[in-house]
Amino acid sequence: MEEPVRAAGAVLWRADDGGPRIAVVHRPKYDDWSLPKGKLDEGETELDAARREVAEETGYDVELGDELGEVRYPIRTPRGPREKTVRFWAMRAVGGTFSSDAEVDELRWLPPGKARELLSYNRDREVLDRFLDAQRR
Repeated sequence: MEEPVRAAGAVLWRADDGGPRIAVVHRPKYDDWSLPKGKLDEGETELDAARREVAEETGYDVELGDELGEVRYPIRTPRGPREKTVRFWAMRAVGGTFSSDAEVDELRWLPPGKARELLSYNRDREVLDRFLDAQRR
């Protein structure tokens, strides 16, 4: 089997009086709600890709937090099935503004429970749970 497709992303959050708010993005191409993430560019580290993808998809500058591990799942490509690996970090929004585009047309800041309900994929819920566990420590 070919090398996995490598990607990186984040649980982007901001502080609120009622606790953290989590950024969940809508991707019209897939009609799904997910955490901001994307594929690595050639020669890019996972962390650099995570920062870039968060900036591109959300418009926010970030402060780096804990690494949240990796998820793996099968994908289909024009050359056949492959595995995708996505490494995640916690990233706190410290400035910026969302602007919709063809890749991400909506961003919602939600309490963790509502974010968990809206996310389309269990793998994103697992990453959110890792973030929440790290916040409790």
